[in-house]
Amino acid sequence: MGNQLTITPCLWFDGQAEQAARFYVEVFPDSRITTISHYGEAGKEIHGQRPGDVMVVAFELQGNPFVALNGGPLFTFSEAVSFQVPCRSPEELDHYWGALSEGGDPSAQQCGWLKDRFGLSWQVFPEWLPKALEETGSTAAARVTEAMMAMKKLDWQALERARRG
Repeated sequence: MGNQLTITPCLWFDGQAEQAARFYVEVFPDSRITTISHYGEAGKEIHGQRPGDVMVVAFELQGNPFVALNGGPLFTFSEAVSFQVPCRSPEELDHYWGALSEGGDPSAQQCGWLKDRFGLSWQVFPEWLPKALEETGSTAAARVTEAMMAMKKLDWQALERARRG
């Protein structure tokens, strides 16, 4: 089992792959762009991109591989796919929410979910939240759920108060 498969999300952009990758590696510490490739003449009649334009940006967010592809306007992001950002402190939650939501669609913010400026959905939440919601039917889980449903950006302290009762 030494040669394990790595599953890498590929994010489809319309000309913004490099800008998005650079933005994401600025937001998340210990992240980097690994390679940038460009379109050539080959396949131009199919892909329709100008030779020299950025085709693919490979990058890592905290050691997790991603690929950003400039594929054109054919496909866009939807909330059907999102990336979860479990936070260890209220300050960390504030950082990720602030950075990722800047320039995004405010009407797409609910219960810790947001869309960034590129239309990609993220869930920014306290790392303890999934465990707090696990106990289906418990009064603590019901209180936390009720509090969370009324929020856009999650209020760490308010959720902790709801959890404690």
